[in-house]
Amino acid sequence: MRSHSASMKSASTTSAATNSATGNSAATNPAPTPSAAGNAAGAATSEPVSIAVGADVIAATVWLPAGEQNAEQRGEHNAAPAGVVTVHPATATPGRFYRALAEFITGRGLAAVTYDYRGTCESGTPREFRRTRMRDWMATDVPAVAEWVAQRFPGIPATAIGHSVGGHALTLGYGAEQLERFAIVSSHIATTKQIERASERMKVRVILNVLGPPLSRTLGYMPGKRLGLGEDIPGAAMLEWGRWTRLPRYFFDDPTMAAGSRAAAVRQPVLAIGATDDPWGSPAQVDALTDNLVNAPVERKTYSPHELGVARIGHHGLLRRNTGEQAWPELLDWLTARST
Repeated sequence: MRSHSASMKSASTTSAATNSATGNSAATNPAPTPSAAGNAAGAATSEPVSIAVGADVIAATVWLPAGEQNAEQRGEHNAAPAGVVTVHPATATPGRFYRALAEFITGRGLAAVTYDYRGTCESGTPREFRRTRMRDWMATDVPAVAEWVAQRFPGIPATAIGHSVGGHALTLGYGAEQLERFAIVSSHIATTKQIERASERMKVRVILNVLGPPLSRTLGYMPGKRLGLGEDIPGAAMLEWGRWTRLPRYFFDDPTMAAGSRAAAVRQPVLAIGATDDPWGSPAQVDALTDNLVNAPVERKTYSPHELGVARIGHHGLLRRNTGEQAWPELLDWLTARST
């Protein structure tokens, strides 16, 4: 159920993404280790934490508004943040990429949580997790983090931002059970043949379907850094991603995902935003994803570089400092609005 609300100006649309996830998960809350970041007056504080996923561990960071961490340490639990926003990352994108966004979120009196999927960045080497698929990120990592957040921040409004594959997970309801609402950013039906620019379409096809599979099988991981695709990722994630990009409706055409029924079960308000110059996703591709949210109220927003006063946005720019931060107040206003 897609709509364009009066509060969200409906520009011509667009976006992009990738995918992930499956399995059982359990979250733990180890003793936090306060970081040195954010000690300046009025600055956010960051706290590295570990989240258990079965026998594995996800490296995450909790971001608290100024003064909240000291209040917690003094046992003043009544001084809780006004809410908490979990940021589920894009494929091959480290949790640290979202630092500026997390700091902006804490400036609104909210806590934020960022993290790395298993087999990426601080959550283990991609070779160690060579058998971890994209669906494992979506169906296991995302719910594990969501459950940990619910335990760490009980009794306050919980929302989330899913970037690319993180948005795919939320669209399928993974980690969304306890959310009041969520936003997906640059998430779309990521079928290669639907990429509009021919040169970009050829580049993605070569990386995901020509070079990626043999490299992933040989090395056990996808050397994303060498190929200009971002961080290295597990081989199984690369292989599943490449296979889905060849399907007309991406993972909705994979019967083992039950994607249609899962998306139809989502009922929270959803905001789907993208950029007019995202090379991997057109407005139609974003709509093709959100059209599956048949029982959720969906609002769409597409930003142009001109609207944000920048030269380029791309697939990551909406969540990058000095590029997309002009859109963040509107995003946070939507996340903190109370559902009726």
